[in-house]
Amino acid sequence: MNEGGLKQGASAALAVAIVGTFLIVAGLVGVMRRHTQAPLVDAARIAERSKALAELREAEAVALSTPAWIDQAKGLVRLPITNAMDLVLRAWENPAAARSNLIARVEKATAAPPKAPEKPSEFE
Repeated sequence: MNEGGLKQGASAALAVAIVGTFLIVAGLVGVMRRHTQAPLVDAARIAERSKALAELREAEAVALSTPAWIDQAKGLVRLPITNAMDLVLRAWENPAAARSNLIARVEKATAAPPKAPEKPSEFE
């Protein structure tokens, strides 16, 4: 055989190897897609998701429209937005008093917990 025939045979083998590799990868992708595909959404799943969404929206509506205690010990309250805006407008009619009240409430809400007692010495 001559050198040209060897080069043609090697390039043909290389082309077959490349095409074979692509076919193997395509086959593996097909198998993986078949085994990892999420189940279809059926009527029961649609009803379950709709119910969960309705419950979530109802809970959000209640949270936005009704006042409640967040932390009664610190005096943190959840208020509807309109009520909170009215309180802010009334409080800031006197800016100096409102500013000092705001600073006091922030300090109370963000106060650090008391320091844990230190471990007593073994000699005490």
